[in-house]
Amino acid sequence: MEKSALAHLAVPGAEIALRATPRASRDRIVAEDGALRVYVTVPPEDGKANVAIARLLARALGVAKSRLTLLRGAGSRDKVFRLD
Repeated sequence: MEKSALAHLAVPGAEIALRATPRASRDRIVAEDGALRVYVTVPPEDGKANVAIARLLARALGVAKSRLTLLRGAGSRDKVFRLD
């Protein structure tokens, strides 16, 4: 997705649910059947994938990555971020 492609979701207080896929061939966000799938190239160790997902999601939303907080799913593929 291009930069700010998900800008319509960038509402303060919004909770964004997604499914993560680490170790993908390239970084990207795909909207499938009304759900977001985020693919990142980094492995899921020491929180590296979560950082990469937050960075990619922030770019797609058009907000600073410091405005995203991981609410649920730090060790899971299903994650929920809140936009502050």
